[in-house]
Amino acid sequence: MRIYGIQKLTLLDFPDRTACTLFTGGCNLRCPFCHNAPLVRMDAEPLDDGELFAYLRKRRNLLEGVCVTGGEPLLHPDIDTLLAELKELGYEVKLDTNGTYPDRLQEIVARRLVDYIAMDIKSSPAGYAAAVGIPDFDIAPVDESIHFLLGGTVSYEFRTTAVGGLHTLDDFAAIGDWIAGAEKYFIQNYSDLGDILGGGEGFRPFSNQELQTFLAAVSPKVKYAALRGV
Repeated sequence: MRIYGIQKLTLLDFPDRTACTLFTGGCNLRCPFCHNAPLVRMDAEPLDDGELFAYLRKRRNLLEGVCVTGGEPLLHPDIDTLLAELKELGYEVKLDTNGTYPDRLQEIVARRLVDYIAMDIKSSPAGYAAAVGIPDFDIAPVDESIHFLLGGTVSYEFRTTAVGGLHTLDDFAAIGDWIAGAEKYFIQNYSDLGDILGGGEGFRPFSNQELQTFLAAVSPKVKYAALRGV
Protein backbone atom coordinates (compact mmCIF):
# COMPACT_ATOMS: atom_id res chain seq x y z
CA MET A 1 0.00 0.00 0.00
CA ARG A 2 1.07 3.60 -0.44
CA ILE A 3 2.93 5.42 2.31
CA TYR A 4 3.03 9.19 1.93
CA GLY A 5 5.48 10.13 4.65
CA ILE A 6 7.82 8.92 7.36
CA GLN A 7 8.99 10.43 10.63
CA LYS A 8 12.23 8.58 11.13
CA LEU A 9 12.35 8.89 14.90
CA THR A 10 9.73 9.46 17.57
CA LEU A 11 10.07 9.03 21.31
CA LEU A 12 6.46 10.11 21.96
CA ASP A 13 4.10 8.36 19.54
CA PHE A 14 4.61 4.79 20.77
CA PRO A 15 4.55 4.57 24.59
CA ASP A 16 7.87 3.34 26.02
CA ARG A 17 9.24 2.57 22.55
CA THR A 18 11.79 4.15 20.25
CA ALA A 19 9.92 4.19 16.97
CA CYS A 20 9.34 5.70 13.56
CA THR A 21 6.00 6.76 12.13
CA LEU A 22 4.55 5.89 8.72
CA PHE A 23 1.77 8.06 7.24
CA THR A 24 -0.86 6.50 5.02
CA GLY A 25 -2.96 8.65 2.68
CA GLY A 26 -6.69 9.15 2.46
CA CYS A 27 -9.43 9.37 5.08
CA ASN A 28 -13.15 8.65 5.17
CA LEU A 29 -13.79 11.60 7.52
CA ARG A 30 -13.52 15.33 6.88
CA CYS A 31 -12.80 16.70 10.34
CA PRO A 32 -12.66 20.49 9.82
CA PHE A 33 -9.80 20.86 12.33
CA CYS A 34 -7.59 18.16 10.76
CA HIS A 35 -3.96 19.28 10.42
CA ASN A 36 -3.08 16.44 8.02
CA ALA A 37 -4.98 17.90 5.06
CA PRO A 38 -2.33 16.92 2.46
CA LEU A 39 -2.55 13.29 3.62
CA VAL A 40 -6.35 13.31 3.53
CA ARG A 41 -6.27 14.72 0.00
CA MET A 42 -3.24 12.58 -0.98
CA ASP A 43 -1.60 15.63 -2.55
CA ALA A 44 1.99 14.40 -2.26
CA GLU A 45 3.76 11.63 -4.12
CA PRO A 46 3.96 8.33 -2.22
CA LEU A 47 7.29 7.05 -0.99
CA ASP A 48 9.20 4.39 -2.86
CA ASP A 49 8.38 1.04 -1.21
CA GLY A 50 11.84 -0.37 -1.85
CA GLU A 51 13.59 2.55 -0.19
CA LEU A 52 11.13 2.56 2.71
CA PHE A 53 11.63 -1.09 3.57
CA ALA A 54 15.38 -0.83 3.04
CA TYR A 55 15.36 1.86 5.74
CA LEU A 56 13.22 -0.25 8.06
CA ARG A 57 15.47 -3.28 7.63
CA LYS A 58 18.55 -1.18 8.31
CA ARG A 59 17.06 0.37 11.48
CA ARG A 60 15.50 -2.69 13.07
CA ASN A 61 18.34 -3.06 15.58
CA LEU A 62 17.92 0.60 16.60
CA LEU A 63 14.15 1.07 16.49
CA GLU A 64 11.74 -0.97 18.59
CA GLY A 65 8.47 -0.06 16.95
CA VAL A 66 6.63 1.43 13.99
CA CYS A 67 3.58 3.67 14.29
CA VAL A 68 1.14 3.53 11.38
CA THR A 69 -1.07 6.59 11.13
CA GLY A 70 -2.86 8.67 8.52
CA GLY A 71 -5.23 9.69 7.23
CA GLU A 72 -7.07 6.54 8.22
CA PRO A 73 -4.97 3.39 7.79
CA LEU A 74 -7.88 0.96 8.08
CA LEU A 75 -9.68 2.24 4.98
CA HIS A 76 -7.02 0.47 2.89
CA PRO A 77 -7.93 -3.16 2.10
CA ASP A 78 -4.25 -4.18 2.13
CA ILE A 79 -3.40 -2.65 5.52
CA ASP A 80 -2.98 -6.16 6.92
CA THR A 81 -0.19 -6.83 4.41
CA LEU A 82 1.75 -3.79 5.57
CA LEU A 83 1.30 -4.66 9.23
CA ALA A 84 2.36 -8.27 8.61
CA GLU A 85 5.51 -7.08 6.83
CA LEU A 86 6.38 -4.84 9.77
CA LYS A 87 5.89 -7.73 12.20
CA GLU A 88 8.05 -9.98 10.03
CA LEU A 89 10.84 -7.43 10.36
CA GLY A 90 10.59 -7.81 14.12
CA TYR A 91 8.90 -4.52 14.94
CA GLU A 92 6.19 -3.89 17.47
CA VAL A 93 3.36 -2.05 15.75
CA LYS A 94 1.11 0.78 16.90
CA LEU A 95 -1.91 1.71 14.82
CA ASP A 96 -3.79 5.03 14.91
CA THR A 97 -7.44 4.83 13.85
CA ASN A 98 -10.67 6.79 13.93
CA GLY A 99 -12.60 3.63 14.83
CA THR A 100 -14.92 3.60 11.82
CA TYR A 101 -13.80 0.16 10.62
CA PRO A 102 -14.50 -2.10 13.62
CA ASP A 103 -14.44 -5.34 11.60
CA ARG A 104 -10.95 -4.63 10.23
CA LEU A 105 -9.80 -3.49 13.65
CA GLN A 106 -10.94 -6.73 15.25
CA GLU A 107 -9.40 -8.80 12.45
CA ILE A 108 -5.90 -7.31 12.73
CA VAL A 109 -6.01 -7.65 16.51
CA ALA A 110 -7.11 -11.29 16.22
CA ARG A 111 -4.21 -11.93 13.83
CA ARG A 112 -1.79 -10.26 16.27
CA LEU A 113 -0.66 -7.75 13.67
CA VAL A 114 -0.71 -4.85 16.15
CA ASP A 115 0.56 -4.37 19.68
CA TYR A 116 -1.05 -1.04 20.54
CA ILE A 117 -4.07 0.91 19.27
CA ALA A 118 -4.62 4.65 19.59
CA MET A 119 -8.21 5.54 18.75
CA ASP A 120 -9.44 9.08 18.25
CA ILE A 121 -12.66 10.06 19.98
CA LYS A 122 -13.65 13.06 17.92
CA SER A 123 -16.37 14.36 20.23
CA SER A 124 -19.37 13.36 22.29
CA PRO A 125 -22.00 11.26 20.50
CA ALA A 126 -24.15 14.37 20.05
CA GLY A 127 -21.26 16.37 18.65
CA TYR A 128 -19.75 13.72 16.38
CA ALA A 129 -21.30 14.79 13.07
CA ALA A 130 -19.95 18.33 13.40
CA ALA A 131 -16.54 17.09 14.53
CA VAL A 132 -16.08 14.74 11.57
CA GLY A 133 -17.57 17.06 8.97
CA ILE A 134 -20.32 14.62 7.89
CA PRO A 135 -23.86 15.81 8.70
CA ASP A 136 -25.53 12.37 8.70
CA PHE A 137 -22.65 10.50 10.31
CA ASP A 138 -23.56 7.17 11.95
CA ILE A 139 -21.64 6.67 15.20
CA ALA A 140 -22.51 2.95 15.46
CA PRO A 141 -19.14 1.74 14.04
CA VAL A 142 -17.26 4.08 16.40
CA ASP A 143 -19.29 2.78 19.33
CA GLU A 144 -18.50 -0.81 18.30
CA SER A 145 -14.77 -0.06 18.17
CA ILE A 146 -14.88 1.61 21.59
CA HIS A 147 -16.56 -1.38 23.18
CA PHE A 148 -14.15 -3.78 21.49
CA LEU A 149 -11.13 -1.95 22.87
CA LEU A 150 -12.70 -1.68 26.30
CA GLY A 151 -12.72 -5.47 26.29
CA GLY A 152 -8.95 -5.43 26.76
CA THR A 153 -7.93 -7.71 23.89
CA VAL A 154 -5.08 -5.37 22.96
CA SER A 155 -3.28 -2.47 24.65
CA TYR A 156 -4.92 0.79 23.69
CA GLU A 157 -5.58 4.43 24.41
CA PHE A 158 -8.33 6.85 23.52
CA ARG A 159 -7.57 10.48 22.72
CA THR A 160 -9.37 13.68 21.75
CA THR A 161 -8.12 16.85 20.12
CA ALA A 162 -9.82 19.70 21.98
CA VAL A 163 -10.88 22.46 19.59
CA GLY A 164 -12.12 25.84 20.74
CA GLY A 165 -15.24 26.71 18.77
CA LEU A 166 -16.17 23.04 18.44
CA HIS A 167 -15.95 21.32 21.84
CA THR A 168 -17.55 22.20 25.17
CA LEU A 169 -17.26 20.93 28.72
CA ASP A 170 -20.47 18.96 28.19
CA ASP A 171 -18.80 17.12 25.29
CA PHE A 172 -15.97 15.93 27.52
CA ALA A 173 -18.34 14.88 30.29
CA ALA A 174 -20.24 12.80 27.70
CA ILE A 175 -17.00 11.34 26.32
CA GLY A 176 -16.13 10.23 29.84
CA ASP A 177 -19.43 8.39 30.12
CA TRP A 178 -18.94 6.82 26.68
CA ILE A 179 -15.48 5.39 27.42
CA ALA A 180 -16.02 4.73 31.13
CA GLY A 181 -13.49 2.23 32.46
CA ALA A 182 -10.93 2.90 29.72
CA GLU A 183 -7.29 2.19 30.48
CA LYS A 184 -5.91 5.47 29.11
CA TYR A 185 -7.37 8.70 27.77
CA PHE A 186 -5.50 11.77 26.55
CA ILE A 187 -6.61 15.27 25.63
CA GLN A 188 -4.42 17.18 23.21
CA ASN A 189 -4.91 20.83 22.26
CA TYR A 190 -5.83 22.08 18.81
CA SER A 191 -2.98 23.67 16.87
CA ASP A 192 -3.25 25.56 13.60
CA LEU A 193 -0.22 24.41 11.60
CA GLY A 194 -1.25 26.30 8.47
CA ASP A 195 -3.00 23.64 6.36
CA ILE A 196 -6.19 22.88 8.26
CA LEU A 197 -8.67 20.81 6.26
CA GLY A 198 -11.60 23.12 7.01
CA GLY A 199 -9.54 26.30 6.81
CA GLY A 200 -9.37 26.81 10.57
CA GLU A 201 -11.75 29.76 10.71
CA GLY A 202 -13.55 30.00 14.05
CA PHE A 203 -11.24 27.50 15.76
CA ARG A 204 -8.72 28.22 18.51
CA PRO A 205 -6.63 26.38 21.08
CA PHE A 206 -8.00 26.17 24.60
CA SER A 207 -6.20 27.70 27.56
CA ASN A 208 -4.47 25.37 29.99
CA GLN A 209 -7.14 26.16 32.58
CA GLU A 210 -9.89 25.14 30.16
CA LEU A 211 -8.07 21.90 29.34
CA GLN A 212 -7.70 21.11 33.03
CA THR A 213 -11.46 21.56 33.43
CA PHE A 214 -12.09 19.10 30.60
CA LEU A 215 -9.62 16.65 32.13
CA ALA A 216 -11.36 16.88 35.50
CA ALA A 217 -14.67 15.96 33.82
CA VAL A 218 -13.24 12.74 32.36
CA SER A 219 -10.68 11.61 34.96
CA PRO A 220 -13.11 10.06 37.49
CA LYS A 221 -14.54 7.83 34.77
CA VAL A 222 -11.35 6.26 33.38
CA LYS A 223 -8.33 4.56 34.91
CA TYR A 224 -5.81 7.11 33.68
CA ALA A 225 -6.29 10.46 31.97
CA ALA A 226 -3.83 13.22 31.13
CA LEU A 227 -3.15 16.21 28.93
CA ARG A 228 -0.70 15.52 26.12
CA GLY A 229 1.67 18.04 24.59
CA VAL A 230 0.74 20.77 27.08
